[in-house]
Amino acid sequence: MTQARTAPPTPSIDFEREIRELQERIAQIRRLAAENNVDVSDKLGELEARLAELQRDLYANLTPAEVLKVARNPKRPSTLDYIQLMCEDWIELHGDRLFGDDLALVGGLARLGDRPVVILGHQKGRDTKDNIQRNFGCPHPEGYRKALRLMDHANRFGLPIIALIDTAGAHAGVEAEQRGQGEAIARNLQQMFSYEVPILCAVIGEGGSGGAIAIGVGNRMLMLEYAVYSVIAPDSCSVILWRDKQHIEQAATALKITARDLKQLGIIDEIVSEPPGGAHSNPQAVAASLKEALLRHLNELVALDGPTLRSERYEKFRALARFQEV
Repeated sequence: MTQARTAPPTPSIDFEREIRELQERIAQIRRLAAENNVDVSDKLGELEARLAELQRDLYANLTPAEVLKVARNPKRPSTLDYIQLMCEDWIELHGDRLFGDDLALVGGLARLGDRPVVILGHQKGRDTKDNIQRNFGCPHPEGYRKALRLMDHANRFGLPIIALIDTAGAHAGVEAEQRGQGEAIARNLQQMFSYEVPILCAVIGEGGSGGAIAIGVGNRMLMLEYAVYSVIAPDSCSVILWRDKQHIEQAATALKITARDLKQLGIIDEIVSEPPGGAHSNPQAVAASLKEALLRHLNELVALDGPTLRSERYEKFRALARFQEV
């Protein structure tokens, strides 16, 4: 019997209620002013300044649980959105040559700036139908084997690899286990450590567990400001430790899921800023910032030879396990 596909929980962003009310008020005033041919530019200017200040103050002080809600916002730009905004000459490639084509993980050839690259990433849907087709961005084994095929191609032809991470985790259904989910993830980890081309990874939304790290072994790890990256989703952690979902805030804080926490811990290399309101409030600006960061790191990495890239990647991940006994 096949396990039913269910979406990871997407809590409503209740802390934005005041912002939404102010946005609706501004829209209503604009509409009434247009209908009655009245000049209300001064009043609108005051309200828009208040809105900008409110967003700035709110997003400067988000709790980890609130950041999780922003990262799961269904309007947040996806891998394909960023590819279209950042890249030229995009050619999507399909299938793992073994079982099928998993739409939860996309990838292909593109040009980033003046550099040809292989770019891949998790892909969530925009609506219910799209999400069902893409399994809510949770890949099956064939998705990770497709990623491996593309990365092998990149390594063979000396092309840098760019991986965009945005998944709650690998699909945990019976059929995924039957087709070797654990083996597919482990094989990706093994092979990514062996490649002698630059690998750049960026967490653009939710980076969850082995489903994220399966394409996350890179020389550099970037992360958008309001993305999250964790060994387990806070809601799943809450269920395991407290037997309910009432302790998500406590779990999110303890797991250190935010970009700020992970930068301090040395897990990620750079935080790519987002505007107040999150990436979906200005996708073009965020894509431009992400592209600039990727190209900057890529220019540093292409100057290194293959064995150095491989060794640097190995040492980077070995350092994550260091601890000091007190």
